Amino acid sequence: QVQLVESGGGLVQPGGSLRLSCAASGITFSMYTMYWYRQVPGKQRELVATITSNGGTLYADFVKGRFTISRDNADNTVYLQMNSLKPEDTAVYYCMGGLGPQNYWGQGTRVTVSS
Repeated sequence: QVQLVESGGGLVQPGGSLRLSCAASGITFSMYTMYWYRQVPGKQRELVATITSNGGTLYADFVKGRFTISRDNADNTVYLQMNSLKPEDTAVYYCMGGLGPQNYWGQGTRVTVSS
């Protein structure tokens, strides 16, 4: 059974930091490209960051220079380090693992940036 479990969300003040984690099981994690998405109620889910099986990374323009995606294949975990958080970063953050036609989603973790 495939499971992706996100953690690390919460309430943080503007300018603060959070690190999200996504622990995967039931897949050969090292082969998967891993993604972080986010969604605000009433809006489409948007891609935040990508890390390939080889460790290559891509970022949405709105997080470049502030967020860092990384992975630990030994622990089957992908991370999203979020710095300099802004109120507009408030969303539910989801991780997704993709390999060819196979896509698996986590349940999401809520991030609220507010003073």
